Amino acid sequence: MNERRQALAIAAVILAGAGSLLAGQEAYVRAKGSLAAWLIGRSCDIWLVDGIPRRPWAWADMRPIARLEVPRLGVRQTILEGATGGTLAFGLGHVSGTAAPGGRGTCAVAGHRDRWGAFLGDLLPGDEVIVRTPGGTSRYRVDGASIVPEHAVEVLDPSLDDRLVLVTCYPFGGLLRSRWRYVVSCVASPPPPG
Repeated sequence: MNERRQALAIAAVILAGAGSLLAGQEAYVRAKGSLAAWLIGRSCDIWLVDGIPRRPWAWADMRPIARLEVPRLGVRQTILEGATGGTLAFGLGHVSGTAAPGGRGTCAVAGHRDRWGAFLGDLLPGDEVIVRTPGGTSRYRVDGASIVPEHAVEVLDPSLDDRLVLVTCYPFGGLLRSRWRYVVSCVASPPPPG
């Protein structure tokens, strides 16, 4: 019986140590993510003022190119250059080959459904979406949402109208790779009077 207690005590110490190691690793990853988000936000804030593109840290392979805001939801997120896996780990990404944020035509922005793009499920028709760049502020109104197959690229087709297309995986809260995309379409709003 004594040997069994010793074995259980050793197992408890090993499990407690492994749990502490995992908790420490989780805390490290969260702290690193928070620092990255702060650096990206700071880089975007400075860029919006002086118009000089800069990376959030010396070895970053992306840079902020715009800020997206949804006043009703309190959303304020940086849009990063490119929608690669590395970029989407840190924020919303501009889909290459579409119009620049705030530019003429169709601009597409993507984000992961479990983090940066999670707010897309809360957007309602008529919601205002604001895109800020050093060149100015563009305002859009949500005019619809749809669920499409992952390769439905027609949602990104160029347009004569100024449009913003926001894309994330569907269903929200899913853990596995999805063949579906949730697409929010926004149309440019006329500039406010005055």
